[in-house]
Amino acid sequence: MADEWLNIEKPHLVATDVDGTLLGDDERVSARNRDAVNAVVADGVPFVLATGRPPRWITPITEQLGYHPLSVCGNGAVIYDSAADRILQAWTLDVNTMHMIAGMALALFPGCGLATERVGESAHDQANPQFVTSPDYEHAWLNPDNIELTTRDVLAMPAIKMLIRFPTATSDWMYERLAPLVGDSGDVTFSTDKGLLEVSAPGVTKASGLRWAADYLGVEPSRIVAFGDMPNDVPMLHLAGHGVAMKNAHPDAVAAANEVTASNSDDGVARVLERWWTTGS
Repeated sequence: MADEWLNIEKPHLVATDVDGTLLGDDERVSARNRDAVNAVVADGVPFVLATGRPPRWITPITEQLGYHPLSVCGNGAVIYDSAADRILQAWTLDVNTMHMIAGMALALFPGCGLATERVGESAHDQANPQFVTSPDYEHAWLNPDNIELTTRDVLAMPAIKMLIRFPTATSDWMYERLAPLVGDSGDVTFSTDKGLLEVSAPGVTKASGLRWAADYLGVEPSRIVAFGDMPNDVPMLHLAGHGVAMKNAHPDAVAAANEVTASNSDDGVARVLERWWTTGS
């Protein structure tokens, strides 16, 4: 499999996950990864971020890249034009479905916290609170920007994503118990092993979002190279003509990929892109 790339034509679109993939463990874009992305862009090839992050968390990445790409956010639920700071498309979970899934989660994981992500017309649209959490929601990351509401109010509006947090368990364990019950009512996935599940509308994944972006940019999925490291990347790795998992990836992502590159802290993205684009560094 190591030499399989030799038979692959230059991609017409590059898509990459952010955390655990493009970013190192220090949450920075390395100079080598940045140079590789710049070489792709300089060649006129679209570069797309595909992430579980909401649009408001894209700016720290674009500032490091020095480039404002089209971004597939919220695990495929939002298409965000970061250059224009504009939401192009969004797919939401309806209120009734969220209440149903929340009931399942609370029965399976007593004491779990709930949160929802919402979007407006731009990344920082203040018309409504964007990230709202129940009082017992324990964050899985530093520096949260949430607004705490009652559980009823957390579920009161359509959302691009519902989050279920049960910090005493692993995400794999939670997924095995909740996903079969949710079935076709929503798409359940996870991007960290820290007891956090993410639920999107039925059929909404990074693959569906990336397919929309590829159509928008006039690129066939077979000409995409995509990078990822976690189960929420699996649909995208299957969609792409060439899916690449990081050395640090979850086993599900490795199984879905065509190859495995170096880790996120060892410039794994750049090492693949440099096969087609030289950076001069």
